[in-house]
Amino acid sequence: MNTHKNARLTPAGREQLVKRVLFEKESVQEVARAMRVSPPTVRKWVSRYRAQGVSGLVDRSSRPRRSPNRLPEKLVRRIGQLRRRRWSGARIAEALELAVSTVSLWLRRLGLERLGKLEPKPVVVRYERRRPGELVHLDTKKLGCISRIGHRIHGDRRKRARGIGWEYLHVCIDDATRIAYAEMSSGEGQHAVTEFVQRALAWFRDQGLWVECVMTDNGSGYRSKRFRRALDAIGARHLFTRPYRPQTNGKAERFIQTALREWAYAAAYRNSWARSAALPGFLNRYNRRRPHRSLANQSPLSRLESLLVNNNVLVTNI
Repeated sequence: MNTHKNARLTPAGREQLVKRVLFEKESVQEVARAMRVSPPTVRKWVSRYRAQGVSGLVDRSSRPRRSPNRLPEKLVRRIGQLRRRRWSGARIAEALELAVSTVSLWLRRLGLERLGKLEPKPVVVRYERRRPGELVHLDTKKLGCISRIGHRIHGDRRKRARGIGWEYLHVCIDDATRIAYAEMSSGEGQHAVTEFVQRALAWFRDQGLWVECVMTDNGSGYRSKRFRRALDAIGARHLFTRPYRPQTNGKAERFIQTALREWAYAAAYRNSWARSAALPGFLNRYNRRRPHRSLANQSPLSRLESLLVNNNVLVTNI
């Protein structure tokens, strides 16, 4: 139990109180006056110590031994059964002739206050490729252009800049090492994604990664013939995520969230150019210095170096 912030006696203070009465032979009145409590309080803790030892000096639950008005267990079980049949709290209360507030209380205690909690949690399937370049993830994030400091910073939504257009963050991240490449672009169509993947895979080759497979969502740009020809030219396979399942491309999704938090929304940029200019600095920190929890707190570059050495690949351009 948590000790009250204004409590005169903590368990350590109670032990000191008992020590002064029983071992230092001070009177109850002297100890009560010194510790600013009443004599009955001193006698209470001394008697508990005599009966239970040090364990008797800790706080006890304030719950009563008997609760005559407590809802019977049979009704509690019935509330749970009806809720699992997806009944609303009001309908349960009407059927069992109970107050709606009582049913709501027990639904919270049973952890069934939301219908979503009745659904079984989906099984999380995690995977990680062993070799650098075996699989890379591509994705795109739409960002609003910046013409002045936005309402995220100054907080006044009446001064929002509207109709100034959009920019697109294109990202490419390696599955095994989490090393990432990203660019800002004015578009997300087939020309933009094709040119981006060509530059991204060339950058990965400079780092010692020969990409074997590329995973994307089902966006029209990624399904275009132009994009497919670009992958065929380097001999890379193309995998698509399941429709409406962004978790399949989770590493790219997670990198985007990190980029938004630590780069796109991390400073008060005065314009879009300033935001784009800060992107290389974020990528350098992310790849070289930022510890990654899924990599045992290694940086992506450290993980890449260790995997390439283990696979007897000579790294010359990192």
